[in-house]
Amino acid sequence: MIESRNNKPEIHYPCRWEYKVIGSDVNKLLAAVEDCVLGLEHSVSPSNVSRNGIYYSFNISVEVPNEVVRDLIFEKLQRNENIKFVI
Repeated sequence: MIESRNNKPEIHYPCRWEYKVIGSDVNKLLAAVEDCVLGLEHSVSPSNVSRNGIYYSFNISVEVPNEVVRDLIFEKLQRNENIKFVI
C-alpha cells in the first residue's frame, strides 16, 4: 500500500488482505470462513481465545483480485450467523 494525497491508502491489486473473525463455535466458524472466501486462495490461523473460553478468533489472509471482491468477502463474513465480529 502507498499513501495517496488524501491520506487514504492506495491499494494495488491483486493483493493479500487480512480479516479477523470472532465466534463461539470453532467448527462453525471455520466452515463459515470457507463459505465466505469465494474459493480464493486463503489461509486461516488461530489468533486468540477469550478468558472464559467462549469466543475464538482467527486471522484470515485472502488473495483478493480487486476491491469489489475484498468488500464482498467482508460483507459475507459480517452477515454469516456463525461469525459474531469481523475486523
